[in-house]
Amino acid sequence: MVGEMLIYCFVLVLITGGFLAFHYTPSGELIPYTGAYEPLHGTMMTRAYDSLLTLSFDSPRGLLMRQLHAQFSALLVAGTVVWALLGRLRYVFALVGLGLSLLGRFTGHGSADEYPTAVPIPLWYGLHLLAALAIAAILVVSARREAAREPRTPGFIALGLGLTLLLIFW
Repeated sequence: MVGEMLIYCFVLVLITGGFLAFHYTPSGELIPYTGAYEPLHGTMMTRAYDSLLTLSFDSPRGLLMRQLHAQFSALLVAGTVVWALLGRLRYVFALVGLGLSLLGRFTGHGSADEYPTAVPIPLWYGLHLLAALAIAAILVVSARREAAREPRTPGFIALGLGLTLLLIFW
């Protein structure tokens, strides 16, 4: 059941991440801020950080989508921890999924230019996207293996969706 809930949670991470990707510019070029937040006018910042501020303050529902993306990805990390612990740390997919979800969170913050490092922002963003693709592959392979052992019934799928929604809105 935890694997199913992780898939549903990951789909929500992908939906919010897709919205954010349309408004994000992965560039380390320094530019002066000219957005809606007055106290920062003229402050030099990277184009990546400027795109996040513009998304947060100027785009309709932009800040909501950023917050949902962060919360769903935190829920994904917590779910992979539970998944790994339920498997008593023997299930390889759960351990790799946990590592990749932590990497995805870390590189997501790096692509937002939140870490003072010499790593270029497009590299952070590329690692973030690669981690997301790898997590998707692990979840799909794991779900297929689980479904081969125990076929999914409509009641099981509804229960998984219901529990996922309960976790999200709790």
